Amino acid sequence: MRSIVMTSTLCLSLGLSLAATAAAQDAKVTKGEQLFVAQKCTLCHSVADKGNKKGPLDGVASKLSADDLRAWVTDAKGMTAKTKAPRKPPMKEYALPKDDVDALVAYMATLKK
Repeated sequence: MRSIVMTSTLCLSLGLSLAATAAAQDAKVTKGEQLFVAQKCTLCHSVADKGNKKGPLDGVASKLSADDLRAWVTDAKGMTAKTKAPRKPPMKEYALPKDDVDALVAYMATLKK
């Protein structure tokens, strides 16, 4: 009986922990979407047909890893050179706090199509 109670308690704790993690991730994605708008990313990029259609990001998470997404935000010049991206003008450099970059990456990671 004691084993069942311990197992139930462990499962409940694990479930609450996963729920808290999911809620934190949802908050990060929401913050990333807000930053996407606040940083005026839609001047050059679009999501769901909103913004500049010359730079669609729909499906970007299916093509790029989170590390690549992060690199585009933090080292656009380096990624432009690495990928030989033809788009003009090149993406500008951003100096954002790590938490903001994490949030933008979390948001873009949801853009799978």
